[in-house]
Amino acid sequence: MNLIRVPALSDVAEYAYAATVEPPARLVYTAGACPLDAEGRTVSPGDPVGQARQVMANLETALAAAGARLTDVVKTTVYVASSRQEDLVAVWEVVRDAFGDHDPPSTLLGVAVLGYSDQFVEVEAVAAVRGEA
Repeated sequence: MNLIRVPALSDVAEYAYAATVEPPARLVYTAGACPLDAEGRTVSPGDPVGQARQVMANLETALAAAGARLTDVVKTTVYVASSRQEDLVAVWEVVRDAFGDHDPPSTLLGVAVLGYSDQFVEVEAVAAVRGEA
């Protein structure tokens, strides 16, 4: 995988602008990770940051089940059920921090509603894994 930074574009974005995956690689597509606990309850109602932490933990668990890690992710989409830019930024900071130095391309969206009661955050990812899982 090669994360591509584009000097001709703003460096304000805290992610690479593109990523390439050279064969052979096994692609892993995740469903949207939701802020649910093991019993299916929405955690941290009313707290987008708390939900983002749970979402990233759940995303890591889903990736691990497919033989992947966060450092294998080549693209994310982050959904925040809010029209407040502050909420989007706060969630993004949790997502960004979970990835550490690995900064795959990402899309951050404010949406009207998500699928579970009291849900504010959802993150889906595409990962590329080398070798057998």
